Amino acid sequence: MSLAAVMSDVQTLRCATHEGIATVILHRPDSRNALDFRMCRELTAVMDAIARDDGVRVVLVKAAGPVFCAGADLRERQGMSTEQTTARRVAGFTAYAAIERLPQPAIAVVQGAAVGSGCEIAAACDFAVASTAATFRYPEVGWATVGATQRLPRIVGRRMAKELLLTGRSIDADEARKLGLVNAVFEPSELEAQADAIARKIVAAAPLAVRLTKRCIDSGSETTREGAMGLELLAIEENLRHSDWKAAIAAFGRPAPGDDER
Repeated sequence: MSLAAVMSDVQTLRCATHEGIATVILHRPDSRNALDFRMCRELTAVMDAIARDDGVRVVLVKAAGPVFCAGADLRERQGMSTEQTTARRVAGFTAYAAIERLPQPAIAVVQGAAVGSGCEIAAACDFAVASTAATFRYPEVGWATVGATQRLPRIVGRRMAKELLLTGRSIDADEARKLGLVNAVFEPSELEAQADAIARKIVAAAPLAVRLTKRCIDSGSETTREGAMGLELLAIEENLRHSDWKAAIAAFGRPAPGDDER
């Protein structure tokens, strides 16, 4: 099913594509973009449709209003049975995985507070940028539940992940950058333009090389060094067969796409 067809029935997200950039916006501002069952299903469907769209080169994940995502919609869980709660958690895991397995790079653009599930959405992206107003907090243990135990340690390390998860303390954008949760921090008035500039630079690169590079990093980090080198060699061979690499080599010395000419 095409992205346009999927979006015709979506209520909790907004999505637009322009010049190779797909912008997906979490859109439950009245609930501070809290993740409910419907948003889980719609995130999965939208990301699956984007993954099949060869016209999309990069994905920006944003949010409406002052809050990126206030976490799971706990009001929805009131009155849920154990089985229903488990199904909802599985739906969340499926949505994060749909973001993570996109062949295109995904960038989280965190303009405000990211709590619990919001942190997981940002972590499922390939990297993140944030405004100075952004904060990050993992309150799961305080809610007598378990979550965020896999992506977070892979980003910040086990010891820091344990501190953040077990204390539930909030960290600001600057600390998040130092820990590697976000790659760059900008003033709120600059965040959108900076994120778009990063996306345009990726769009300007060779699409197959971008996808293969992402695949190698993701797959290689889960195997041995020798296995990872094998994955890279296979990717190089695929790129040589299917890309116009000779034209790129011939252009050596010219300004790269997106670079300023001086």
